[in-house]
Amino acid sequence: QVQLVESGGGLVQAVGSLRLSCAASGRTFSNDVMGWFRQAPGKEREFVAAINWSGASTHYADSVKGRFTISRDNAKNTLYLQMSSLKPEDTAVYYCAASSASSGLAISTMIWGRKYNYWGQGTQITVSS
Repeated sequence: QVQLVESGGGLVQAVGSLRLSCAASGRTFSNDVMGWFRQAPGKEREFVAAINWSGASTHYADSVKGRFTISRDNAKNTLYLQMSSLKPEDTAVYYCAASSASSGLAISTMIWGRKYNYWGQGTQITVSS
């Protein structure tokens, strides 16, 4: 059974930091583009960050650029999101996702959820002011 399981969420004060992890199992994701998305209450899901199979290429939403860092450890089949300088508007459920059909696609095009075919269940991040 293929699974993506996020962890590391919680409550944090503004300007604080958190690191999310996404553990993948059931297949190898080392050839996949992987990404983070988030959904705040009453809002649509939005792209946060994406990373190519090797980790050499990354892409970020403007709203998190310079504050969040996406990375991966293919040996551990794990994706990470280091978040710093958190703001109340970062409050959302954060989802990791994997795309097995992204070969040859530019990382900057991987901002659409429909391009990902595996999803985690999400982890809540709440940033208090």
